[in-house]
Amino acid sequence: MNWLTGFHAVEEALAAGRALDRIVIARGRHGERVEALVQLARSKSVPVRFEDRLQIDRLLGTGEHQGIAALAAAKPALELEDLLAAKTAQGLLVLLDGIEDPHNLGAIVRTALAAGANGVVIPERRAVGLTDTVERASAGALAHLPVARVKNLVRAMEEMKESGYWLIGLDERAEKKYTEADFSGHIGVVLGSEGEGLHELTRKRCDFLVSIPAAGPVRSLNVSVAAGVVLFEVVRQRQQRKTRT
Repeated sequence: MNWLTGFHAVEEALAAGRALDRIVIARGRHGERVEALVQLARSKSVPVRFEDRLQIDRLLGTGEHQGIAALAAAKPALELEDLLAAKTAQGLLVLLDGIEDPHNLGAIVRTALAAGANGVVIPERRAVGLTDTVERASAGALAHLPVARVKNLVRAMEEMKESGYWLIGLDERAEKKYTEADFSGHIGVVLGSEGEGLHELTRKRCDFLVSIPAAGPVRSLNVSVAAGVVLFEVVRQRQQRKTRT
């Protein structure tokens, strides 16, 4: 991943308006320069995280970083309002609750674009950002599909509901099958993380929960595969309705 290290490099990147996924600062770093950098980052909607110095050493593979580093992004993220403002006749957004594998995120972005989604929503924390690995895994799709990063996914879900979206979450414990859901209208498909699935608060904010029936000892699919199954059910239903009208 493309890390920029040291105050000068990070300050220059922010001043130049370079797309940054996040900035990490070692806990205990204080002073006017740190405060000014944090304020500049926040003014440009770049997430700032404070980490233990040893964690940053492991992250970068070096201790020569002055206690500050920035991860360059493949593209700048949008605000949720940008996606909601571009509402189409039948909106389709994909919400990701803590995807940590960049290859999964890239694959989901590629699938979402192919399924005609209007965009993807990802949280700032406990999730992979728009890194160069995600860009490569998306096979070019990231350049064409809008992605919004939000500070609080649950709050973003509430905003989407107020904007007229129905939220359908994928949960392997749900009794309702994904083929039984109605994907007409403005829909947000909510997918959980690789290990835990949907977090409890996210699950509660969904209007409906659906599952993908699976045979054999493995009861759940890889999240990027599950995304493809559900998103192309949306495509199937919408195409079927068009042929009837």
